[in-house]
Amino acid sequence: MNPLDGLEPLIAPAAIPWWPPAPGWWCLPPLLALLAWALWRWWRQAGRKVAAEPEQPLDPLRQSALEELARLPKPYDGAPAGAWLQELNGLLKRLCRMHYPGDHSHTLSGRAWLAYLDNRCPAAGLTRWMILVEGAYRPLCKLDDKAINGLYQSVDTWIRKHV
Repeated sequence: MNPLDGLEPLIAPAAIPWWPPAPGWWCLPPLLALLAWALWRWWRQAGRKVAAEPEQPLDPLRQSALEELARLPKPYDGAPAGAWLQELNGLLKRLCRMHYPGDHSHTLSGRAWLAYLDNRCPAAGLTRWMILVEGAYRPLCKLDDKAINGLYQSVDTWIRKHV
């Protein structure tokens, strides 16, 4: 006796309509269309917001500091850079003394001074410019054009973006 002999014969499946497969599925296509429209609309608005966002005007203190930075003569063509580095350092110290009077940043020097500047604006990356604090004390400190432009850009970024 085979146990399979007692089973009923298979019933052929009847033609089952394909729509709707379950109650509530009729609302899926409109919801997908609404979701696609909302994503498209959000994407367009986000694109406009980024493009239309103007740069914030700088406060007068930062603007005057940027003007002073632009007036400083850069020591190109092998000219001694000590005086320029002293002026940059003095400009940064004055800004810190005005913006953060309680921090006593004017008493800092060396790596502590550069770390303080980087804590205020990490985007500037001034800790890699140790020459800023050491260069004024070297007898014949000379910088190549790439270093001058890089340091100038870092100081400019710090003035614009420090918190």
